[in-house]
Amino acid sequence: MSDQESETYDPESTAGVPEHGKERLARMRERNFFTSDLSVNEFLLVKEAGFDPVGLVMGSSIYQIRPPVADPRRSHELESLTEALYESRDHAMTRMEEEAEALGADGVIGVRLEVNLHAWGQHVAEFVAIGTAVVHRHRAHYRNVKGRPFTSDLSGQEFWTLLRSGYRPVGFVMGNCAYYVAPDELRYTEGSARNAELSAYTHSLYDARELAFERLQAEAEALAAEGIVGVAIEEKQHSWQGYLPAAGMGRFRGELLELIVVGTAVVAVETGVPAPVPTLVITANRPANR
Repeated sequence: MSDQESETYDPESTAGVPEHGKERLARMRERNFFTSDLSVNEFLLVKEAGFDPVGLVMGSSIYQIRPPVADPRRSHELESLTEALYESRDHAMTRMEEEAEALGADGVIGVRLEVNLHAWGQHVAEFVAIGTAVVHRHRAHYRNVKGRPFTSDLSGQEFWTLLRSGYRPVGFVMGNCAYYVAPDELRYTEGSARNAELSAYTHSLYDARELAFERLQAEAEALAAEGIVGVAIEEKQHSWQGYLPAAGMGRFRGELLELIVVGTAVVAVETGVPAPVPTLVITANRPANR
């Protein structure tokens, strides 16, 4: 999300929530009824941490992503594709936060971001953000510096452990990069009988990773975070085919790298409770039945 969009965020807005959703959320809040995708163990630990689930919340965005134009003569980031993925993700996350706001939540845990491609529309993707909204039992301050409910992809167990360790989540953060690799960087050294690194391709992969991590870190810093836990990296590679008659080139091939990194941004907090001591557990595997 851009800085301008962040500054105009209205914590009271439910513009992204449909009418039936507003009615459902209002009934849930009025009756103190909750829904949750937490397991029984997660539910118990979230309660023990001083939080109560108030509802399963979701945001979605069906987004048309137009195929970008790549320059086959050089490797480079496809900025329009990167920005489209960012914008569609922000729509889904903001709508999930709006549902959490409608329930009076202090945060959302167990957030998962899913991307589904639709067969009925070429270059159409659905982004869905789902999580369990929670409220602190004693109404302690757990919102982030932007006044929003915190978001986190940590499980109930991880959330409990994080709080006991003297930290709290402030936001689910992401960095991504769509990067085109030119055909020349995919060729092996002709006439060589030895193994050799494709150094140009390696450089492109490093460049894409650094751009994704740089954006992940920037999102966390915008939330005044001290660090990020649970960082996960997903890398996808696709064959690329293009056509550029205007540049005097016919059809060409290449490679598309998709890098996405996600994690939970955290800040330190004084709890007054000693951190849990890790316990070594050895699992004895039983021999297979014969």
